[in-house]
Amino acid sequence: MQASGKNAGLGLALVSAAAFGGSGVAAKPLIEAGLDPLHMVWLRVAGAALVLSPLAWRHRDLVRRKPALLAGFGLIAVAGVQAFYFASLSRIPVGVALLLEYLGPALLLGYIRFVQRKPVTRAAAAGAAVAVVGLACVVEIWAGLSLDPLGVALGLAAACCQAFYFIFADQGADGDDVPDPLGVAAYGLIIGTLVMTLIARPWQMDWEVLGGDASVAGTEVPALALLGWVVLIATVLAYLTGVVSVRRLSPQVAGVVACLEAVVATVLAWVLLGEHLSAPQILGGGLVLGGALIAQSARPQAPAGPEMDALDREKTAA
Repeated sequence: MQASGKNAGLGLALVSAAAFGGSGVAAKPLIEAGLDPLHMVWLRVAGAALVLSPLAWRHRDLVRRKPALLAGFGLIAVAGVQAFYFASLSRIPVGVALLLEYLGPALLLGYIRFVQRKPVTRAAAAGAAVAVVGLACVVEIWAGLSLDPLGVALGLAAACCQAFYFIFADQGADGDDVPDPLGVAAYGLIIGTLVMTLIARPWQMDWEVLGGDASVAGTEVPALALLGWVVLIATVLAYLTGVVSVRRLSPQVAGVVACLEAVVATVLAWVLLGEHLSAPQILGGGLVLGGALIAQSARPQAPAGPEMDALDREKTAA
């Protein structure tokens, strides 16, 4: 049963990474058509919140039971990641900003080990290290070595917010009052929408862009179709499968698997948008994939104390 749950969790984590990674190839044509990046983020989060509003109503008791968790997920895991990432983009190259954001899994391991004082498996630590090296190759960090200190700080803030995404998704999983992860995701997107509304100011958006077409590799595609992909696949599906995968795996393993998002985004940009994929990027993608495989090979820690004694007694009786 543990193996089955882990395999299901790994599958969900891979689906989530692929869905998140597919956001760029649909969002970039809309931005090039004249949509402001922050407005694109607002449409993404607000559209997903609208789709998941029935799910939020179904789990409305979470507002009373877990208000702090919902607020944290919405403010930090949804709005915080987006706001800090786009703020860093305004000051440093895209590749460097991506690498800084995806340092989140490494920061997550440090939080688990030194703040929560829980053991971190060697496989997860090794997988995170390999994945970070691979990400540096994927985003070709050497192309932007002249860095703005504030931009770097904003990118690291996005990484911290990303780390807390996995912490919030797993919070309460071992207690008696376990919050439904789908409800947490739904309310997180609703709260994130409220915060992003203040930041993005959508009333200043050029709404006419959505009524036209956008060019994808020379092919004209309806802007609403691209927006539908971003909302339904790259946000709704990505968040729902992501929060469930954290419960079935662990924050440390799911975090490393999430690094595949950057690889998926790069490969899709190469295939669909015609963006060049260099040899170091291909090598880096292989390293990230290897890091994810190493991390997911981690075995659960053996129970200790009374639980271990009970298992020993059961084996003796058998």
